[in-house]
Amino acid sequence: MASLFDRLPEGPGRTVRRRRGVFLLPSLFTVGNMFCGYACIVYSMSDKLEQAAPYIGIAIVLDMLDGRIARLTNTTSAFGVEFDSLADVISFGVAPAVLAFEWGLKGLGQVGWAAGFIYMSAAAMRLARFNIQSSAQLDKRYFIGMPTPAAAGLVAATIYAAPAPPDGHAQALAALAIMVVPAALMVSAVRFRSFKTINFGWGPSYGPLWIFILFVAYVAAGPRISLLILAYVYLLSGFVELIVTRVRARRDLRRAAAPQP
Repeated sequence: MASLFDRLPEGPGRTVRRRRGVFLLPSLFTVGNMFCGYACIVYSMSDKLEQAAPYIGIAIVLDMLDGRIARLTNTTSAFGVEFDSLADVISFGVAPAVLAFEWGLKGLGQVGWAAGFIYMSAAAMRLARFNIQSSAQLDKRYFIGMPTPAAAGLVAATIYAAPAPPDGHAQALAALAIMVVPAALMVSAVRFRSFKTINFGWGPSYGPLWIFILFVAYVAAGPRISLLILAYVYLLSGFVELIVTRVRARRDLRRAAAPQP
């Protein structure tokens, strides 16, 4: 059955309502992102870690969609940018810190408290640095520093693959490492590959779309192991990129210092 608005004639009022609805669409995805972070915190505090970790993964997907939808509908705004950053602080800063604390940092006492706070602070600093960088200074192919969704995904994938709390001093140190290492990478100058420039079917080429379909099938076949592998491969990719960058810089210096014929 057609709605009342469908029976109304076209006019300025209906156009304004449509425009306002489209403008709010990216913010709805941001609200969903923020809700996932809140749900992760609630489940973590209830010792339901296996249920809490997937909410960070859902938040990552929603965070990817709100920016793309805003660009596709031409509804980007300063409010949307700030709202998205505040939601990211909750979903990719506070929620992973609480999740990791309830999983393995609790047994370390004040050291565990400090590790969670360091991670949360690094995530907030990473988001603030990203917001103040102008588009002219950014190479869209790379992130400077590990992006906060990837860092949170690393924590969530580790705990989702092994939800039982660590037993012993060595395992507690491993829990400490998954907090400190991503925190250091988020505030570093290490470059990580960005996937924003990849076409997932919005353009005339369907090759990337098939790659995305295979990726979804790969994750669905064994989400615990596949997500864990993806998280740590992306972590290692930053170090590979660092090595490649330094090798290229040394090669360019040798070429510049070589005598010209």
